[in-house]
Amino acid sequence: MQSAQKKIICTVTNDLTYDQRMIRICTSLAESGYGVRLVGRKRPHSKPLTDRVFAQKRLNCFFEKGKLFYFEYNLRLFFYLLFHRFDIVNSVDLDTVLPGFFVARLKGKTCVYDAHEYFTEVPEVVTRPRIQRFWKGVEKLTVPRLKYCYTVGQGLAKLFSDEYGTPFAVVRNVPFRSQNLPVKKSFSGRKKILFYQGALNEGRGLESLISTMQFIENAELRIAGEGDLSKELRALAIEKGVTDRVKFLGFILPENLKALTEEADIGLNLLENKGLSYYYSLANKAFDYIQAHKPSLNMNFPEYRHINEAYGTFCLLENLETQSIVKAVRRLTEDEDYYLSLVKNCERAAEIFVWEREKEVLSKVFAAAAEGK
Repeated sequence: MQSAQKKIICTVTNDLTYDQRMIRICTSLAESGYGVRLVGRKRPHSKPLTDRVFAQKRLNCFFEKGKLFYFEYNLRLFFYLLFHRFDIVNSVDLDTVLPGFFVARLKGKTCVYDAHEYFTEVPEVVTRPRIQRFWKGVEKLTVPRLKYCYTVGQGLAKLFSDEYGTPFAVVRNVPFRSQNLPVKKSFSGRKKILFYQGALNEGRGLESLISTMQFIENAELRIAGEGDLSKELRALAIEKGVTDRVKFLGFILPENLKALTEEADIGLNLLENKGLSYYYSLANKAFDYIQAHKPSLNMNFPEYRHINEAYGTFCLLENLETQSIVKAVRRLTEDEDYYLSLVKNCERAAEIFVWEREKEVLSKVFAAAAEGK
């Protein structure tokens, strides 16, 4: 098998520990016979890496964030790729594509681009025109010259393909098939658990959620993750007097996150329309909730709307106003027939949205890259 002789280096800017998506991707590629290494960065409080079927490497950086971090990390990644052998470099998002693009060209190797999001349209970039112009320049320089690209949803694939003339495959960020789900809990007469998993960053609707908990009775909001807004959100919970109803769980290892999702009653994936990246997003958490057979609150954005039209798994919100969130949560926590209908729909959709099916698309992308087709 030709792929058994091919080496792939996948590059990200996180510390690898909590990146479920790249763990799935690298595991599947390794199981297909490729020699895989996932490269990220070491942070001051990074936990020891978990042994996996692929190799892992963290690069040390002096700077933690901002322009200097991106400059330093890209420079270190450039020299790392320059002095390590690979056949394919899988550059994940624009913040790692420059080293992969240039070193692959220098070595006569292949660069595969993984657009996990619309990087130039994330809230942190949209609000900073000079930064946005820089990353847009990176995108215009690299994407039209890359042959093998994929992203997480049809909306983003069409946007990128239309703008740059480069075809994008769609590899959705879905979980492995769940086994032995716990017995369903009774619906009435108990406190409901609302669950958010992911980064605590701008545009995730978390401020609205926490503020809304003042008006939600007989429910608890659990938040798994950390991010740029960790301190502010904890302070907001204190300010609104909801610390008894809002629990911050911190970073949770991917292996432990599944059990927390299954324990919840309602999943949360609320985004502000602060750029095309969020508007056309298709977050892994939405699929994690489906796989756990949990109804979830999502925004009425194109990708979630398309899934809901086909499977009826979500309760969709038009906006993040307090009244809208309260109404939706109360319906999910008080209307048993409605809730159980969504559970049944999630059970059906869970057979479709599984990594065991999705990895076949990934396999085709890398097989073509390995063979130069």
